[in-house]
Amino acid sequence: MKQCLLATVLLLAAQCLMAQHQELSEKPEMYKGKQAPAVDTTTLLSAFKRGHFNGHFRYFLMTTQNQTGLTDYYANAVGGGLRYETAKFYGFQFAVSGFYTFNIGSSDLGKLDTSAKQGNRYEVALFDVQDPYNKNDIDRLEEFYIKYSLKQSSLAYGRQLINTPFINLQDGRMRPTGVEGFWFEVNDIKKAKIEGGWLYAISPRGTTKWFDAAASIGVYTAGVDANGDRSQYASNLKSKGVFLLGTQFDLSPQIKLQAWDVFTQNIFNSFMLQADFLFPQQHHNTYFASAQFIRQDALNHGGNEAPAKAYFEKGGKSIAFGTRLGWKNKQWETSINYNRITAHGRYLMPREWGRDPFFTFLPRERNEGFGDVHALMGKINYSMPKIRTKAAVGVGYYKLPDVKNYRLNKYGLPSYTQMNIDVRYAFNKALTGMEAQMLVMGKAKNGETYENKRFEFNKVNMMHYSFVLNFHF
Repeated sequence: MKQCLLATVLLLAAQCLMAQHQELSEKPEMYKGKQAPAVDTTTLLSAFKRGHFNGHFRYFLMTTQNQTGLTDYYANAVGGGLRYETAKFYGFQFAVSGFYTFNIGSSDLGKLDTSAKQGNRYEVALFDVQDPYNKNDIDRLEEFYIKYSLKQSSLAYGRQLINTPFINLQDGRMRPTGVEGFWFEVNDIKKAKIEGGWLYAISPRGTTKWFDAAASIGVYTAGVDANGDRSQYASNLKSKGVFLLGTQFDLSPQIKLQAWDVFTQNIFNSFMLQADFLFPQQHHNTYFASAQFIRQDALNHGGNEAPAKAYFEKGGKSIAFGTRLGWKNKQWETSINYNRITAHGRYLMPREWGRDPFFTFLPRERNEGFGDVHALMGKINYSMPKIRTKAAVGVGYYKLPDVKNYRLNKYGLPSYTQMNIDVRYAFNKALTGMEAQMLVMGKAKNGETYENKRFEFNKVNMMHYSFVLNFHF
């Protein structure tokens, strides 16, 4: 049924494209010596015919190499999708998009490692984390919304893709995280932007289903509770949804201030305040700095009156803060970044919803689920416009609580050092629209693991590689 729905949507989009190509330009042109009639913009049919159509194809090769004696994995994924958005009709627009993924050759992603008694962590999210053996029904209707725009502001309702510090695309697999609900943007206030909304359903990256907001928490691995027992909050949380509000103010050309609040009804609240500073110099040189503060507090019983089934400990809180200093010009950008999560409690933000907003974030690992963290990361970006290439190197040291300190270490991850090398290339001429990316990630153990492989498997003393080809049209 789902495949039929997706096929129908994409077929309608293709038909709209064909109709679009048959339309005349909105600008009057000469046609057989006479001026061609202007396109009708007052009917709903015209809005659909003048809509915009685009597509995306992606190939993704991912492989993880663990230390000798532990299981290695690889996966090859290919997929494509279509998106259609109408022209405006009295301020209203409709959009729809869908994507289909194929598993074209992978190792056994459902196989548990015999030593660690754990399964695949990275590659399975290219397909369906809930069913590692699903190779035939990996599709999703991603966008299906109606939007009303007034000047530069808008209000949208339905299934959408959004990017915020806490709920974001986290587009490091085949498809990003999607949300469903109301979302608004106010862009008509001078030097300010306000956005937010109410989200009642989420489709996490690496899944094919849509879940209500509370049920989406726990789709991924849930780790352990403060006593070291397996977390039981999956499918046991109650919430009416997630309310977000974000504001950004340009206090001056050199100073920007943003604040976000994420109110997950009945479970927890997260507040973030961030200031960004620019110090322009001569010859296109610019120094920059940022400061960030995050506070989280449990709401009611943290999602469930039974402590063993709650997401956030009753009365629990976490505090995190970070700084960034850097320099950049037209080709180079370098920064040193620091982040601290205090020992008040675990920083908790559903991994199903997005990646960390911390300055010290490096792809393929997170500091969500931990307290009493010191993280230090240096990064260098280099852009080569003449050959359409960008390269980045990031190295970070992350000091975490002991793996047996369950109150502050949710996922049993020891302290580690991580290094990422990321190279991207944009094709031109006959292959315009195609981009390639190569990511190499290595992680070394710094903390004690007590000779227990479950604290190392897919976590430390490992290498990880991703190669991606994207084609947008």
